[in-house]
Amino acid sequence: MSVRLNEDKEIVAKIREGLKRKGGHCPCKLEVSPATKCICQEFRDQIADPNYEGFCHCMLYYKSKD
Repeated sequence: MSVRLNEDKEIVAKIREGLKRKGGHCPCKLEVSPATKCICQEFRDQIADPNYEGFCHCMLYYKSKD
C-alpha cells in the first residue's frame, strides 16, 4: 500500500491553495472540524481499508494497493 500526491500538478496546486485558505482543512468540505483536517478522516478510513484503491475526496492524494 502506498499513498502519493496526484500526478496532475494543476490539481495539486489548486487544492493546496484551498487548504491554505481553510487553515489546512479540506477545501471540498463545508464543515471545519478535526475530521476535515488534511489528510481527512474519510481518506484515513479509506487508507485503512485493504481493498480500497483510489483518490481522496478532493483528488489530492491517491492510494494504491501495491
